[in-house]
Amino acid sequence: MSSGLRALARLVTAIAVITAYIALHLTVTACLDLQARDRFREAPTKAAAFVAALDRYADGDMPARAEIQRIDAWFSENAPVGESRSTVSSAADYAEEDRLALARDRVAGLATEIERDQAGLDRELSSSTAAALYWAVPAGVFLVPALWLRHRRRSGAAEIVDAVSRFVPYQPRWRRPVFLVGSWAGYGLFATGTFAAATSERQGYKMPLETQVFLLLGGLAALGAGVLILRYCRPRSARGAAQALLADGRQPVLYLRSFADDDTAASVDDGVPVNIHSREEQLAGALSAFGPVIAVGKPDEPLPRLGAARVYLPPDDWQPVVLRLMELSQLIVLSLGSGEGLWWEVEQARATQPARKLVLLVPGGRPEVAERLDEQLPTPSRLNEVIASDTWISAVITFDSEGTPRVHPVGRAPGTTTRRGALARLAARLKRAGLLSMTLNTPAHEMIRAMKAALASVGMRRRTLVVKGLIAAQTALWKGVALVVAAALLAWLVIRALQLFGL
Repeated sequence: MSSGLRALARLVTAIAVITAYIALHLTVTACLDLQARDRFREAPTKAAAFVAALDRYADGDMPARAEIQRIDAWFSENAPVGESRSTVSSAADYAEEDRLALARDRVAGLATEIERDQAGLDRELSSSTAAALYWAVPAGVFLVPALWLRHRRRSGAAEIVDAVSRFVPYQPRWRRPVFLVGSWAGYGLFATGTFAAATSERQGYKMPLETQVFLLLGGLAALGAGVLILRYCRPRSARGAAQALLADGRQPVLYLRSFADDDTAASVDDGVPVNIHSREEQLAGALSAFGPVIAVGKPDEPLPRLGAARVYLPPDDWQPVVLRLMELSQLIVLSLGSGEGLWWEVEQARATQPARKLVLLVPGGRPEVAERLDEQLPTPSRLNEVIASDTWISAVITFDSEGTPRVHPVGRAPGTTTRRGALARLAARLKRAGLLSMTLNTPAHEMIRAMKAALASVGMRRRTLVVKGLIAAQTALWKGVALVVAAALLAWLVIRALQLFGL
């Protein structure tokens, strides 16, 4: 599945879900209107009994007073907010005050008012039924292409899913759903705590001291609880490679590196007030502009690293599978480092794959890596001129169709200016407004910017590469906001459904 078709599939699915939710909500509303109309059908009989009770009470029948109160309560519960309900309530109040002449005058036109209220209920029912049908039709119409596109997405990924599914470790069916729910709770607490603490900090001077302290302490407590829950649940709810490929449908991006460098890639840099997303997560988020990112997991690691979806290969027979994954991937991103297996992968990628598919990430402060790479390249890369001593990745190398390396240093060169597009200007405005708190000079962000330029130099352009990296650095916050909103909408629908069943 191409990126354009995948974007269309997501749009169609989103429209189908939204219209289905609205149609379901309107259907519940129509059912409640039907119940209200049916309950109010007894109103003429109740009104006649109410008038008769007033007459008996005026004649000195004291038990009629209880019947007046009972019928008044029935109208308060079952009548719409309108004339008949107000009339009965007023007449009951007059009767309670022994102003029976006013009460009898008040109910003189009650039958006519009930007819008008019944007509109003009929109109409301007709309107809500028509609205439910109006939204149910597009929901059904969009559901068909959404299911077809889902089938096409999964069938398009069938070949590579078959290649990796044999190497995904077994997990009980309950494991991921349980920890996924835990992650959702963590995201909700994270977002709620972040906004509560930020509100206390920025708007606290407008609030009473007690409210400010409550928001600050409560927000920090929710934020801390959310971070702890996410650290525990996210690795346990991470998708495996087969699940990630089925969910996306595009050709994957294969991320290869030395297992010894996993700790460095798992580092979390300062970039937002509370950052929980590693460098690899930001890299995988940016590369998702091309496709799902998969990687070979370290054998026997207790939990998968967050970022690229893992596949676990046998230690004695991993090379044929890696070659097959190279062939099926649309992009190979290889972070250079130590290990003979890693350099075998570099050699095989250059020998067996189109040159434009390969992206090399050169770590900083390791001149031996640059020297070894130059031994394999037909044209010296001159990496020693750009390798820095204090960066995670110092340079990004891509290759043109003839295999000539193109080196792009990470970070802004002295004396240069950054070209800012519309998305960058929007991000700057959001940052000034306090809605975006990303610092734009983290190691992962600078490396992603260099990667975008390097890929563009060989004709592989993705405008959303940097933006997706930024989003990946704040995924916990925005996922939390989305989940809180979704939970509120779902709770609203459930409450309406409980009303429908009298609960």
